[in-house]
Formats: sequence, C-alpha cells, structure tokens
Amino acid sequence: MSRLGIAPAAIAVLFLPGMAAAADLIVDGRFEQGRDTFWAGEGVALTRSGRQLCADVSAGGDTWDRLIGVNGLKLEPGLHYRLSLSTAADPARAVSARIQRGAEPWTVQSEFSIAGAPERAPFSADFMASEEDEAQLIFPLGGAEKSWRFCIDDLSLVEIEASAGAASRANQGPAIRVNQLGYFTDGPKRATVISDARRAISFQLIDAGDAVVGEGTTRPSGFDPSAGVRTHVADFSAYAVPGNGYRLVSGDWTSDRFSISDDLYGRLRVDALSWFYPQRSGIQIRGDIAGKAYARPAGHIGVAPNEGDQSVGCLTGDEAKALYGDWSCSYRLDVSGGWYDAGDHGKYAVNGAVSVAQLLATFERGRVFGGAASPVLGDRLSHIPESGNGIPDLLDEARWELQFLLAMMVPDGEPLAGMVHHKIHDTEWSSPPMLPSEDPKPRALHRPSTAAAFDVAAVAAQASRLFAKDNPTFAATLLSAARKAWVAANANPVLLAPKSDGNSGGGDYDDDDASDELYWAAAELFLTTGEATYLDALRASPHWSGDVLPSTGAFHWRNVAGFARLQLALYGVALPKAELDMVRSSVLTAARTFLSLQAAEPFGQIYRPANHQYDWGSNQLILQNIIVLSTAFDLSGDKAFLNAARESMDYILGRNAMAMSYITGYGARSPENQHSRWYAHQVDPTLPNPPVGSLAGGPNSTPVDAIAKQRLQGCAPQTCYADDIEAYGSNEITINWNAPLVYVASFLADAR
Repeated sequence: MSRLGIAPAAIAVLFLPGMAAAADLIVDGRFEQGRDTFWAGEGVALTRSGRQLCADVSAGGDTWDRLIGVNGLKLEPGLHYRLSLSTAADPARAVSARIQRGAEPWTVQSEFSIAGAPERAPFSADFMASEEDEAQLIFPLGGAEKSWRFCIDDLSLVEIEASAGAASRANQGPAIRVNQLGYFTDGPKRATVISDARRAISFQLIDAGDAVVGEGTTRPSGFDPSAGVRTHVADFSAYAVPGNGYRLVSGDWTSDRFSISDDLYGRLRVDALSWFYPQRSGIQIRGDIAGKAYARPAGHIGVAPNEGDQSVGCLTGDEAKALYGDWSCSYRLDVSGGWYDAGDHGKYAVNGAVSVAQLLATFERGRVFGGAASPVLGDRLSHIPESGNGIPDLLDEARWELQFLLAMMVPDGEPLAGMVHHKIHDTEWSSPPMLPSEDPKPRALHRPSTAAAFDVAAVAAQASRLFAKDNPTFAATLLSAARKAWVAANANPVLLAPKSDGNSGGGDYDDDDASDELYWAAAELFLTTGEATYLDALRASPHWSGDVLPSTGAFHWRNVAGFARLQLALYGVALPKAELDMVRSSVLTAARTFLSLQAAEPFGQIYRPANHQYDWGSNQLILQNIIVLSTAFDLSGDKAFLNAARESMDYILGRNAMAMSYITGYGARSPENQHSRWYAHQVDPTLPNPPVGSLAGGPNSTPVDAIAKQRLQGCAPQTCYADDIEAYGSNEITINWNAPLVYVASFLADAR
C-alpha cells in the first residue's frame, strides 16, 4: 500500500476462518431476552415465543402496507456487512429484506429476496454500506390474498472483511484517475484520486519532459457509493498550455499520461462513425476501407450456409403462437441490408430507428449549429465505400439503415399494411465466434409493433427533410413511408412487443408503452411538414409538457420522449412562440439540474441511477445526458453546459472506478474483448478484436451473464464490468451505443 492508502472496493465478500467475531448490530437477534426493538405497522401483530419473532399478517393491501422492521442500525460507508437469519412462512411466500435509510428519502442500500418456505430455513447475504445516516432493516409483507405468518430467528448483522479479490477491483490502475485522452485548454481539468486520507493531498502537474508546471491540493470528496471507495478531486483547470504527455503526481502515485489540446475529438468522430461500416449486413466489407483484419464476405445474402435475408417469412410454430397468438403472415420480405444490431446477427426496427436518428441528428446539428465548415457535412468524413460520391458520409451511412427499415414495412394489401415488423433474426441463438456469412440458422420476421411503426415514421420524417437537398427522390419516398406508418400505428395503438423466454434467437426489445414513440413521430412529422395534425397530436401527448429528461438516462430506445423533446427544442421554430419557449425552458431546466448533480460526483459524470445501481448500457446513458447538455449549450450559448459536457466525457475516457477508457483504442487501457460473434479474437485468434472507436456498454449492476455471476457478485456499481467476450451484460457493442458517441464526439470537436 502506498503512503496515503487506498480504500478497498466493494465486490464479493468472504468471511474468513479465524476472524474475530464482530459486534452484532441487531440487539437480541435470537429473541431470547425480550430486548429486541422490532416494530410492526398496521395490519401486523408481533409475538415472541420459542426464541423466535413471528408476524401475523392480515390479508390485502399493497406490499408496503404491511411492514415489520428494526431501526437504529449504524453502518459505515465502504464497510462490508453480513445479514443472517432463519425464516419460515406459512403458507409459503417470497419475502424481501431491505436495508435502507431510516428516514425520508428512504434510500436503499441493499435488498434481498428470501424464499419463505413453511419449514424454517437459513438465509445470509453480504453487502457494502453506502450511506452515513442511520439505517433500518425492514420486511414488506403486504399484498397476500389470505392472512399468513412470517417468523424470524437467529437474526444478526455484523461487519465482515472484503475478500482480496473484492478489494482489488477499484484499485486496479493508478490511484489518480484522469481523462486518458485529454482536456481542453479552456475547459475544466479535473482528476479523481482514490484515497482514504481525510485531509487534502498535494499534487503536481508534470509535463512530458518531467518538469513541474503546476501544483495544487485536492478537495476531499468522501465516500462514493457508486465506486465503493473514498475519493478526492484534483482540479488543475487553471493550467492552459497545450501539449502531450502530461501527468499528475502525488508522492509515489502518478496518473496516466494525457494531452491538453483543442483538437481532442476530431479523430474519435471519424472512428465512431466508421464503426458502422463493418456492422453492415448484406454487403462485402472491404479490407482496403475497414482495415485488412475486418474484411469479410457479405452476410445473410443466401450463400450457403446462410439462408439469407432476401426472402424472409414470418415466425411460425409454437413460439409464434406463444408470443403472438393467432398472428401470422403469408408474404415474404427482402430485408437484406441494414446494420447488425450488436454482437449478434439480429436486426431490430426500434433500435435501428433510434440509432440512425442520432446519426441524422449529428448531421442536422452540424448543419444548423456547426457552421458551413463543419466536417459532418462532408462526404469524406468516414471510411465507407460511398465516400467521395458527393453525398455527405453521414447521410450515406444513414441511408444503409433507412432502406432496411422501409423494407420492414408490411406491404400494401396485407393485414396490418403500413405497420413495421419489430425485428428479424435467427430462430435460435448462435454463439461466438461466427462470421455473419457463416450463420446457418433459419431467419424469421416477428410480428409488427406499434412502437416500431411510430419509430420508423419518426426517423423517416426526420430523414426526409435532411435528404431533401442531396436526394429529393429518396426524401419523397421517406416522407410517404412516414405518413403511412403514422396512420397504421394510430390504427393499431396497442400492438405491443412482448417479452419472450430469452431463447428465441434474438433480443426482445419489448415495450409496453408506445406513447413516447407516438410523441416522437408527431414531433418529427411536424418539424418536417409543419402540418397542424401533428402539432395537435403533440399537444395531446402526455409527454408534451411533462418531465422527460431524467438523470437516470435522458432517453434510450424504450423511451424516446427525451430525444423528441430535444429535437423540438433545437428545430421547432415553427411552433407558436409560447410553446417553443416552454419546450426550450424544459431542456434548460433539466440541464441545470444535471449541473448540480455533476458537482456532487467525484468522478465528474452526469448520471444518477436509482440507488446508485448502474443500468445495462450505462455508458450510453451518460452520453445521452451529455447530449442534453449539448442542446442546452446550443440553445443558450452558456459555456457552463459545454464545460459540463466535456467533464462528463472524462468518465467515459478513464476517470472512473475501473481506470479504463471505455472506447477501444483510446487511452492507456481500453476494451478489447467486447461481446461479438465476428470481433471474436478472444476465442478465435484468426478473428480481430473490435475496431478502434467501439464503445463498451459499461458497468451493469445486474449480473445477467455467466461472467458477471461468477466474477462480479457484490460489485460496487462502477466496478460491475468485465472486458470479456461473454460478459454481454457490461461489455456489449451495439449501434445505439456508438450512435450517441458519434453525436457527442462531433459536438465536442466543433463546439467552442
């Protein structure tokens, strides 16, 4: 351990033989002395007999209408604890146990599910404390159809030691975490130092020649429950001399090297956009364009063993009946082309639509706010076959996906004409490694959905106004398709995409609410046409004036209302002034909230998930929040929003608990083994790693894959990540990760 010490992170915990017994935080947990302090809420009667506590629970109510609990638990943030007890439930009933703050806002530190069988059974679980305020242990017991009994015995809550593996995760890499790419000369320059020290620490800024060019002291930031460590922030924003090879030093600690420059994100814009070309389906990927390692035959064009996507029928059999009831179709569609969604061979309308929309939004922002010289308007921006054809590369890449989305529409004359098939993929899962051209599985179209139809209506309308200059014929086709999908979706407002058993050969992209998709479609159709019909639909939407930009992730494929709000704010000049002011004010209000949240984050990111639990795709949720800030800057010119966007990007590029840049090829340490069937070097050395500019999904507090379940149990949220090809829950690549990366990189490259 270095001279200032580093706090252990929270991963799995281990109670080691021979450890001294820790003090029990539960008084009389064996219920032998009559000294326990359990309380019961309405509808629950407590009895103590036979060395156990029993709750007789009346029927009815919601889960939280019948409670028992114990207060006054003094936990220390960053320490690990073990909850142990024996339980019996008659009749059998699953029961939750929750450790939470003992007063409003009742912040949850950990929650567990207990099976609750009639025969007494032991239960134990380990967790890391994350709050300084006194906690309580509660059991919500309501909602049963009949009265029942729940009994507890041998209850204890004791501090334990973290395992060596647990202590190492947030300590991997340097103690001083920086943006490994670099900082703008006129922007914020902050680093995060992981240290137990309670007082400020001195640090120095060292240039490439090892000369000291700046000095300062850190600001102690306390315990960060998302990282499981105590932190300091080192601020060297005042230093503004461009250069490469800088590093921060404190004693024998040193950071990774970084640059100070005003040209940091131009190359990333190109790499992030060029990433889409080797994701294309139905076309040979040329090595002279994508790089020799990424050359491959066209996928899914009907060359054996492929069945191909040129004539695909609808899903049939038991699975179709289980998912969609009596729905079927007799036609077959040519749905070749488009992008493979992620590391599998599926193609999904809802995710494809929001992804291509964000590429188009990058183009539109560049045209309106980037000036005539913005590189996003050029036709040699990315590495694609169409580069140099006189059409902006962003539009060329977008068209590849747009044509696929139009092909997913139900043909005229058929039931559900104008609706859009939700997805097309294999009927069984395949596994890496597997080139798209070698996929032997049958393919099938899944039932159209309201969400897919509204999404395609939205993006087709958006694209039609952007293609109007360079390809008016295609623009007219897009607008016609948008109108048709709008009518069809409104005629079928509850054709929702269901959730399957997970064995259907592709992702579900299930969604039980299409109101946000309707709002987005109305927004884009209004922006393109100015017609009153679409404005009326906007005004009637529950999302018209509501809060649609949460800090948990302002928008994503399942909830596109936030994206629609930004589009209206940026381009809704045809709105009546009062309504445009309302829309823009809502964006600025959300962005100001983000600023206040950022000020409390030791790692500088703008992302505040519920109970600090990081979601699947947490990195792209951070990017979407950055886009809210970028919109606020474009609307107001307030540089506080620009600087906040720059600082939040620090997290993505290495200023995080893993000390990792999450973009392949950028920084001192970046992912190499994201989940993919053809970027599968980890399992097949003849195949490449993902290309430079690939964004990893990022930490995910829910262990959904075998790697997470084996290695990441109990992880602090920011450390719930593994660079492993099978860790799809945290290490996936996908089109809706890289699309916002293109937008953010382009914004940061152009904005001043």
